[in-house]
Amino acid sequence: MNRKKVILACEVCRSRNYSTPKSVTERLTKNKFCKKCNAQTLHKEEK
Repeated sequence: MNRKKVILACEVCRSRNYSTPKSVTERLTKNKFCKKCNAQTLHKEEK
């Protein structure tokens, strides 16, 4: 299975902070630190 590079965006401020490899088919969500919000928030995969 190929790994795709996806971009993760903050749920609160919508800033794109992280990129990560992905090999699963469902949408990726991670709890990461957002520099703009200065807090740990949920980051979801961008389209």
